[in-house]
Amino acid sequence: MTQQKQKGNAVAIIMMILLFGMISFVTNLAAPMGIVLKNQFGVSNFAGLLGNAANFIAYAVMGIPSGILLQRVGYKRTALIAIAVGFLGIGVQYLSGYAGQGMAFGIYLAGAFIAGFSMCLLNTVVNPMLNTLGGSGNKGNQLIQIGGSFNSVMATLTPMIVGMLIGDAAKAKITDIFPFMYAAMGVFAIVFVVMWLVKIPEPHAEQSSEPLGKLISGALKFRHFILGAIGIFVYVGVEVGTPGILNLFLVDPNIPNPLNTTTAGFVAGTYWLLMLVGRLIGAAAGGKISSKAMLSTASGIGLVLVLCAIFSSSNAEVSLPVLKSIDGVTSFGFLDVPVNAAFLVLIGFCTSIMWGSIFNLAVEGLGKYLTAASGIFMVLVCGGGILPALQGWIADVAGYLASYWVIFAGLVYLLYYALIGSKNVNKNIPVD
Repeated sequence: MTQQKQKGNAVAIIMMILLFGMISFVTNLAAPMGIVLKNQFGVSNFAGLLGNAANFIAYAVMGIPSGILLQRVGYKRTALIAIAVGFLGIGVQYLSGYAGQGMAFGIYLAGAFIAGFSMCLLNTVVNPMLNTLGGSGNKGNQLIQIGGSFNSVMATLTPMIVGMLIGDAAKAKITDIFPFMYAAMGVFAIVFVVMWLVKIPEPHAEQSSEPLGKLISGALKFRHFILGAIGIFVYVGVEVGTPGILNLFLVDPNIPNPLNTTTAGFVAGTYWLLMLVGRLIGAAAGGKISSKAMLSTASGIGLVLVLCAIFSSSNAEVSLPVLKSIDGVTSFGFLDVPVNAAFLVLIGFCTSIMWGSIFNLAVEGLGKYLTAASGIFMVLVCGGGILPALQGWIADVAGYLASYWVIFAGLVYLLYYALIGSKNVNKNIPVD
């Protein structure tokens, strides 16, 4: 019986890690699509990032309902619903390529919004399940870091592939991204079938005797959870905004040596590649180093890198080892990029371990409130759409580098949370 349970847990862990990758596969399509939207529809940086905003604002709408759904139908059925909705969201975005110029932008935003529902549901499933299957504590954080590593693989590839598909930014259209959309819908279809056939254990699927509203209010009594939920809002904005604005910055014709869209996508993809490296290191060290130490160190280093990026001259360049595309030939080698870009790419190391660390710190000691808390977390993931949109607006008004003060402020908050806000000062509240 014990051996059978271990096998069941192993299959569940593998499936949750695969779903982690699907979250990234779809979510990271939205930011590089900003280049397509800017050029096809002639809109501002702010409007170009509305697809990304629509994807993440869906979390604010679906966060609490996702917790209700998880409680009522369990992990497997919630995941299957999420996958089906994700297929629909990508399908609507695909249809926007066939719509007239006057309707295509709105249809694409609707598709991004629907896809956001799917990502919210998947996040609601994978995080508490991986944390539980890992035994919570440092081991739970370690398992989330492993899932995050696969998430980073997909995040690395997405802007690179989209950049290659776009080619000339000045001629970019939604139809250029069709091959990526075919692949995304294919992945959803295959994983749906596998999930349908595989038995997934339900570690927290039992019905609670208390209504969800009471569980939510109970979770909100914990100060460290509230501050952690705000931390997730800030973190996702930092994670998405840093490479998203960087991609737009690198192709802007007003900088000294703008890059072509493909190469800029590879540079932005390097940010996600460094997140992968950081998550692998975090996964290896997660069982020995506390989440508090990880988060405080990463936030502090990130602050230094942002300041270096803001105050460095865009005329100064540095060679960065990246995949590059020159005259249609793609190769790996050193590429001269603005030194600001190099500092921003390095922030990927810092953001790599933040999600697992914040989640682990925020839900510590919540007990029966964990499922409700996960739904609240999903609401606050909308920061990944709101903060980058704010950055885009600032970039329109004051310039790309000035927009990174938003990232600086976010990292200041995360450092505060790691050092002070994450302490559980409500241990007297019963959680059984």
